[in-house]
Amino acid sequence: MHSFAYRNESLHCENVNLADIARAVGTPTFVYSKKTITDNLAAFRKALAPLDAHVAYAVKACSSKAILQLMAQQGAGFDIVSGGELWRIINAGGDPTLCTYAGVGKTEAEIRYALEKGIYCFNCESEEELRAIDRIAGSMGMKAPVAVRVNPNVDAHTHKYITTGTNENKFGVDITRIEQLYATMAAEMPNLHIKGLQMHIGSQLTEVQPFVMAIEKVAPIAKKFKELYGIEFWSIGGGVGIIYDGCLASGSPEWWQQHPEQMTIESYAAAIIPLLQPLGLRILVEPGRRIVGNAAAMLTTCLYEKKGEAKCFKIIDAGMNDIIRPALYEGYHEIWPVQQHHGDTITADVVGPVCESGDFQAQNREIADVKPGEVLAEMSAGAYGFSMSSTYNSRPLAAEVLVDGDKWQVIRRRQTLEEIICGEEGLD
Repeated sequence: MHSFAYRNESLHCENVNLADIARAVGTPTFVYSKKTITDNLAAFRKALAPLDAHVAYAVKACSSKAILQLMAQQGAGFDIVSGGELWRIINAGGDPTLCTYAGVGKTEAEIRYALEKGIYCFNCESEEELRAIDRIAGSMGMKAPVAVRVNPNVDAHTHKYITTGTNENKFGVDITRIEQLYATMAAEMPNLHIKGLQMHIGSQLTEVQPFVMAIEKVAPIAKKFKELYGIEFWSIGGGVGIIYDGCLASGSPEWWQQHPEQMTIESYAAAIIPLLQPLGLRILVEPGRRIVGNAAAMLTTCLYEKKGEAKCFKIIDAGMNDIIRPALYEGYHEIWPVQQHHGDTITADVVGPVCESGDFQAQNREIADVKPGEVLAEMSAGAYGFSMSSTYNSRPLAAEVLVDGDKWQVIRRRQTLEEIICGEEGLD
């Protein structure tokens, strides 16, 4: 469910006409629905209520300050992958003691910073990383809370760039080696507090079976580690997917009734709770995309139409620097006119102004036959949209807006050209 729908021939976010935002702020602009975000977070909590569960929002999905403030206000924890993300959370008023720190390449400076701030736990990915944390914690006179990410070798059936749970991926420790590594930690690393176990098999999963398979493989290990080392928690990661194709329609309850095969937060929880409840461990879940993905649209303006022998191109003012998902891993986003069209469609490529052949948002797509000057909404843009954007081609970062009912506010003003080169130095 989300809060985008047509009303009186114009696309709205909650009770705000997106055309009004485009006129006031310009394009490209990311528009987020506060209600969608808070509803999704609440849905996870309600569905997982039978467990001692805690939701740690995956910051990399969307790390804008206002979004992090909203998460902190709702009492969420945070799944972070850099010292910069930890700094962002603290700057936004979040609690560092609710942060789990993942990632394969933590630097010594980042480890020290996280220890100083009292994070909940490091999710570690290799023996060498554990030994580095042990050494650093010892030099600081501290014990570092750690868990190790186990790789259960389960195929998540998602795009190869966002699968993380097989033994061909860079993430985690092979399930065949995890018990020996914990024994080594206990025997040889005195400055570590073995606090938990972690796994994450991939992103944008649309069926529950891979989660079930991974949990069934790892649950006996979690039970054993509770007995041997007194671990407190098991983080089962995130990865619950969202609707990209069919996004606009999925804002209505009727759509979900007509698609019972679609995995929901509730069906995900129902499948995993019976496997997790007997363990008596705190369960951490780390959703990102599922909380913010369908909570945003990117507004963009059609600049030109170009018709050639083979194709028609609709050229927009948003490029791959604004949303890189289609170019990076064939990501799909619905594209709708803010002013509703009826029946006038065309097969076209929707392309941006960046000087790359890969700068497209849709290819061979049947879309509304919009004309230059019309505003489009690229849906499902909340996750890995702005957070992966860049200033490639010296294009300023887009603006961001948060909608709350019938009110809205700019939460990030559009970057200026002067700000793009801030920090650069000319020759002496």
